Amino acid sequence: MLDPSLVRQDTKWVVAQLKKRNFVFDEKAFSELEEKRKLKQTSTQSLQNQRNVLSKKIGQLKAQNQSIDETKAQVDEINIALAKDKTELDEVLANQKQLLSYIPNLLDESVPVGKDESDNKEISKWGTIPDFDFTPKDHIMLGQLHQGLDFERAAKLSGARFVVMHHHLAQLHRALTQFMLDTHTREHGYQEYYVPYLVEQQALWDSGQLPKFYDDLFHIEGDRKLTLIPTAEVPLTNLVKDSILEEQVLPLNFVSHTPCFRSEAGSYGKDTKGLIRQHQFDKVELVKIVHPEHSYAALEELRMHAETILQKLALPYRTLLLCSGDTGFCAAKTYDLEVWLPGQNAYREISSCSNVEAFQARRLSARYRDSRSKKTELVHTLNGSGLAVGRTLIAVIENYQDKEGNIAIPDVLQPYMKIDKILVK
Repeated sequence: MLDPSLVRQDTKWVVAQLKKRNFVFDEKAFSELEEKRKLKQTSTQSLQNQRNVLSKKIGQLKAQNQSIDETKAQVDEINIALAKDKTELDEVLANQKQLLSYIPNLLDESVPVGKDESDNKEISKWGTIPDFDFTPKDHIMLGQLHQGLDFERAAKLSGARFVVMHHHLAQLHRALTQFMLDTHTREHGYQEYYVPYLVEQQALWDSGQLPKFYDDLFHIEGDRKLTLIPTAEVPLTNLVKDSILEEQVLPLNFVSHTPCFRSEAGSYGKDTKGLIRQHQFDKVELVKIVHPEHSYAALEELRMHAETILQKLALPYRTLLLCSGDTGFCAAKTYDLEVWLPGQNAYREISSCSNVEAFQARRLSARYRDSRSKKTELVHTLNGSGLAVGRTLIAVIENYQDKEGNIAIPDVLQPYMKIDKILVK
């Protein structure tokens, strides 16, 4: 969430910044609430001053053995008025908070201004796109050929956009997960966490998923209203909720493998076949909690860690800097990594790495104590996929296929798989 004091003090500037995102801020509604807030706070302060004067008067009357009944009655009336003002002020602040909760983060100055994904800026490319002497199969055809991806049986179990993985492809999916976790913990210094897959809605609000993305989530109705996590970012960022961290413990680097659950309410039939856009998919998520001065260096490091996985797997990819119109709700700056998929003859997203700055930390009340001034300030949080496991599986089987549909196992995965090739039976 944005700093309310910034929005109050420089509303015009905030409105101009949000226009870069194609976001229209309801300035009138905010201004009306702000006027109500000021009036109520002025009224409250005036009543408190009157009560202080009368309280002092009561002390004087007692000292003079005079009646305090009339003055005490006046204080009681003021207390009633104060209680009413407090209730009304709390309502105004709640409405203001609700309005602010729908406002996206402000963008870093380095983010290019653009309307949509067509205006994203390509930063770099890595690897060589395979030059097959045959028409490459997509992952759906390869999955059927190896009897390893069963969408029909999954549909009988759960409906569309689920998969049953079998035998070597299920093992390859697991091997990719383990390889990613081992790389991030052993080489990149992340601490591994196992986290709940169901969370309270407050945790989703604190991490910026609510209220905007309510319809994109799977909610469990019952005695406790819980929601399936859309990403491990939600529980991982909440690990520092309501905390004051000593400056010397920063940065904190978390990694977790979880399934992720998304209703894809806004996808409108896009990628309905295959593994690209599933209701349930696995992801290895990276989260950094850092000192504000170091957050943009941390973003470059986070991106490098995600790229390392692709490079170790020898998968060609490109790196994009997202434009203002395509940057996610919470992010101040985002890089997307897109891996080459021969079956689609296109690059497709496999990781997003974002600096959220203090946007989540303000909701989480996550702070650090400055070692010199001893003052507390909000931390900065970052997150990135390291990587989306299902999409990495697609990239491996499509890039490592041969004419017959056999799939070579990348060198780094062979210790996990104990084979060097998945053969067509």
